Amino acid sequence: MNNGSGDGPTVAQKALALLAAVRDTGPLAVAYSGGADSALVLAAAVRALGAEAVLAVTAESESLAAGELTAARALARSLGVVHVARSTRELDSAGYRANGPDRCYFCKSEVLDSIAAVAREHGFRQVATGTNADDAADLFRPGIRAGRERGIRTPLLEAGLTKADVRAISRLWSLPTWNKPATPCLASRIRYGIPVTRYRLGRIDRAETAVREVLDRAGLRSAQLRVRDLGDRVRIELDGEVAGEAARLPDLAQAVAGAGFGGLPLTVDAFASGRLNHERQAAADGPPVARYRS
Repeated sequence: MNNGSGDGPTVAQKALALLAAVRDTGPLAVAYSGGADSALVLAAAVRALGAEAVLAVTAESESLAAGELTAARALARSLGVVHVARSTRELDSAGYRANGPDRCYFCKSEVLDSIAAVAREHGFRQVATGTNADDAADLFRPGIRAGRERGIRTPLLEAGLTKADVRAISRLWSLPTWNKPATPCLASRIRYGIPVTRYRLGRIDRAETAVREVLDRAGLRSAQLRVRDLGDRVRIELDGEVAGEAARLPDLAQAVAGAGFGGLPLTVDAFASGRLNHERQAAADGPPVARYRS
């Protein structure tokens, strides 16, 4: 990431490129999860077009982690943008429930169709997402195909912005999401081939909340936290420097069991992004930090 000392564009110049991409799109509805990427697109749209030319739409379903909608609403309010939360029905899709490697395609298809419908109801023809250049470079992103099929705009990608650029511009603009950890949908915690159900999503959400409470009581902070449903066992993933200490907390296994994972072997390990993707699975399942029977 260049900050102005090298030959590449500065953060400010990259921000201008983003604003130009948004202006080229015109009035738009933003598929807005409240994460760093979609928050930056929303903020850029307000700067480039004015709040009256922007609509924020959040897909609300069982796969949205607790607390995310509240935070998303607060930021949209601070930007002066009309914000709509629309319930989506991913679980009605057999392809989504089957939880194959293409699960995200079925999820994004439902989400984007719902958001596009909300956009039309409010007089907007264009929908934009927070897909960035790093996302597009990842070959294992079936959800991006759903967006391309629907003509969804991607201002971050169009401006050539990476995840690091997103955070740098967000910090430049004083957005509270500039250092927010990634918060992918809860279904991404379930190993491929294990059906996605309302119960599984709910217990993952409860378990992550319970684990965070245990860490807070112990004075431990982990930017990353995932509870992975592996079918016959459960794995907690935390920042590497925290995982070892957390594994020794006696309340951890009890908290996860109380959330609905009772009777399953528990592993505490270092967080690894995309760990459940098939092409990464073999390399990812290395020696755990610690094991418990919950």
